[in-house]
Amino acid sequence: MPLAEFIVAFRETFEIALVIGIMLAYLHKTKNSKHSGALYLGIALAVIASVLAAAAINLAAEWFEENEALFEGTVLVISAVLVTWLVLWMLEQKDIIGRIKKGLRVKIGRNEKAGLVAFAFVAVFREGAEMVLFLWGIWASTGAISVAGAIAGGAVALLAAYAFFTSALKLPLGKFFTYTSIVLVLLAAGLLSQGVHELQEAKVLPTAIEHVYDITPSPNADGSFPLMHEKGAIGGVLKGLVGYDTSPSLEQAAAYFIYLGSALLLYRRISDR
Repeated sequence: MPLAEFIVAFRETFEIALVIGIMLAYLHKTKNSKHSGALYLGIALAVIASVLAAAAINLAAEWFEENEALFEGTVLVISAVLVTWLVLWMLEQKDIIGRIKKGLRVKIGRNEKAGLVAFAFVAVFREGAEMVLFLWGIWASTGAISVAGAIAGGAVALLAAYAFFTSALKLPLGKFFTYTSIVLVLLAAGLLSQGVHELQEAKVLPTAIEHVYDITPSPNADGSFPLMHEKGAIGGVLKGLVGYDTSPSLEQAAAYFIYLGSALLLYRRISDR
């Protein structure tokens, strides 16, 4: 069960479950359960939109099959940027529970049913779109994706969310989002590096040095791959999780470390506010 898919699905599914749980609990507590229908509609539309987004990316990939490297490189770079923005935005939401409650209170006070639908839609679709971008990026980077890993991550997240809301699990949300956000930033750095590689393959970006270093181990005599090979047991996991590359170009390495340094610097500044 690949770790990258598990972590991405766990983090995003837990966020979605957390947001939905907070919204429904607030309506119940304030005796406004009559508005639950609007929230359910927004949630359903967000799920549908997320599925359509995934289908649209796959369809576009088929359309651009002749320029596969250009398409994948462009989407990977855009995905890295968008996901980073979403992660940093989430980090700025110090009091996510308070913000959600305030948003609902305003919409209910104005009796804006359409506003409640939109509020729920945006809150859920933001996480759904982020999951789609990450999982597609993992597939584009590694050439495969573990559906089992994603399903397992989502299932564990739902169990954790249920335990959280029933007080069976004491989870420090601040630390949870901090640590998982760092993992997602590392994953985004890998997406960016792979995106640069694809754009170089498409001859869109120049290649000053094809391989800054090359530590690719030779395949084993039986045709299997060593542990640290990009297709090996450990290397394969690291490639999907943090963009592990045994022979990056100069531009790939530069993009990876410049991005990572900049993102972590922004992350720290936002955390210290």
